[in-house]
Amino acid sequence: MRRSSPFTPGTRTGFIHDAAYTTLCEGLQPLAAKLVEIIEEQRRAEEEQASKEQLRAIQRAFREALLALPAEEYDWFDIHARAFRSGPAGSAEQFSQLAGTGEAFAGASEPSPGEEKQRQFFEFAGPLFSVAISPASSVVQVGSQKELRALPRDRSRRRVERDLEFTWQLAEGSGSLERLHDQAVTFLAPSEPGLARIALTVRQHDLACSAEALITITRELLAQLGSSSIPSHGLPDYTFERAPGESWRSKFDPRRNVIVVNNGHRDFVYASRNKSLKLRYLVRLYAKELVLHNFSGLPSEQLLERMVELSLRTEEHL
Repeated sequence: MRRSSPFTPGTRTGFIHDAAYTTLCEGLQPLAAKLVEIIEEQRRAEEEQASKEQLRAIQRAFREALLALPAEEYDWFDIHARAFRSGPAGSAEQFSQLAGTGEAFAGASEPSPGEEKQRQFFEFAGPLFSVAISPASSVVQVGSQKELRALPRDRSRRRVERDLEFTWQLAEGSGSLERLHDQAVTFLAPSEPGLARIALTVRQHDLACSAEALITITRELLAQLGSSSIPSHGLPDYTFERAPGESWRSKFDPRRNVIVVNNGHRDFVYASRNKSLKLRYLVRLYAKELVLHNFSGLPSEQLLERMVELSLRTEEHL
């Protein structure tokens, strides 16, 4: 008869380091190495997926911000450049028409105006869900005019076109509006500086959505030193470069159209503790690099003003 051990398994505090133990350790080494490899691959896959999701969120937020900002001032992005190249005049109205087609949105794709093709069932817009004004913030000179355009969308961000009623009004400030019941309205600036608030209500049967836009009326417009002569590439991707001993946080590589982020910087390490904080940190790096590139040559105080403007509009949509 086999004799049992006088000690129960739970009371044993060690084991004998004999030949059998050595053999067991040697046999487990390949298995341990394989498990470490699998864990590392899983970690890299999760980081890659998280980076893709963050990139989509960042680019979507910037596209939304560009609709809220004047197209003639933020023309580095291909969203604006395609509109400006589409006609000889290169007007803001052309960008508004492009924005209305859905190219400037990161939602469901839509055909361009006049494009003849068989539309799938899921390409048809649902009921009205939201509306935005493009641009939602702009600066005009006294006595001049500015066109604003309504962008009605369904829940999936498709452009809504049918059975819509538009009502524009000057909610605050001086000036006047033309075509109060069209999708696009023209604001006529007064002869004195000030701030005007434009209100819009869009109705579709029993559904109603509203939006507002702010227009700053000034006597003199600041000179715009943009990079319109530089070929447009659109919203860039980002990649990581670990440089813990260096002070730079990010840098833009125009040749690859990539923003290089220093993931060894102390601020990146600090922001990585929280997913939301990390996303906002990346957005601010994007804003910094894009403002530096788009407004090269402006004084430092104007660059900071632009960064605040772009960051504010972008973080709203994260």
